[in-house]
Amino acid sequence: MSTFSGVIVPMVTPFRRDEGQTVNYEAGERLVERIIAGGASGIFTFGSNGEFHVCTPDEKVAFSRFVVERAAGRVPVYVGTGSCSTREAVEMSKRAEDAGASAVSVVNPYFMRVSDAEVVGYYEAVAESVKIPVLMYNIPKSTGTNLSPEVVARVAEVDNVRGVKDSSGSMDNLAAYVEAARGKGVDVLVGSDGRISEAHALGASGAIAGTANLITGVVVSLWRALEAGDAGAAAALQADIEPLRDVLHMGSAPQTLKRALELAGVPVGPARRPVAETAPEVDERVRAMLDHYGIAHE
Repeated sequence: MSTFSGVIVPMVTPFRRDEGQTVNYEAGERLVERIIAGGASGIFTFGSNGEFHVCTPDEKVAFSRFVVERAAGRVPVYVGTGSCSTREAVEMSKRAEDAGASAVSVVNPYFMRVSDAEVVGYYEAVAESVKIPVLMYNIPKSTGTNLSPEVVARVAEVDNVRGVKDSSGSMDNLAAYVEAARGKGVDVLVGSDGRISEAHALGASGAIAGTANLITGVVVSLWRALEAGDAGAAAALQADIEPLRDVLHMGSAPQTLKRALELAGVPVGPARRPVAETAPEVDERVRAMLDHYGIAHE
């Protein structure tokens, strides 16, 4: 029985266009309802698309608590709590558990280089500090370090470590994680939206898909087709994610994703500075993309 499965949405954090770019709870509620209505299996706050790196600990805890309350048990809510500091990752994980999180997603320390043994110690400390499941999060393009399959295998031995999300984009890496996790009750999730079908074939139990903020139904239908063994439908649906992915590459994440949601009527606001507003020519590409999906827009 998987702890993490299906399509989990790493929801964007809505901000207002006020001086402090404060969190917009009303828009957050609308996005939660949209994601759940689209058939997602879970919501993940304060991942990369949730801009965890530009939010304060108090903002993360308060908004995550709000999302837990609004989800009201309809889907589990996972909270990103990773940090450069073991002390902060432990503290944030405890606070997320207190806020009602079903699990915590923990990115490995970034900016500085740490040894494999130190990474293992970091995850052990976090896992020992909470009772809820822990998900390792590998995103080497942002952290500068790829979690080795050996580290994943060692951390997978810790009692409440229940999953690993791989956003490396390397199917060889993901396959090595599947092997490392085998028989340990640890799920492997793919974080690369363009590789969901490949990851499923390798044994991934789910996808944490940023594109599902906007096209939840497409990504959920893809996963259902894969689970049903409908290769034709899955191939068409996997290809249908590409028009959105092409637009996302036009800006700093999650700049264009948030703009797409905003133009589609979900007022999530801009990405936090230093990321700027999208340019008019990007907006035109975003509107054309929304037309492709039949999404009404401003």
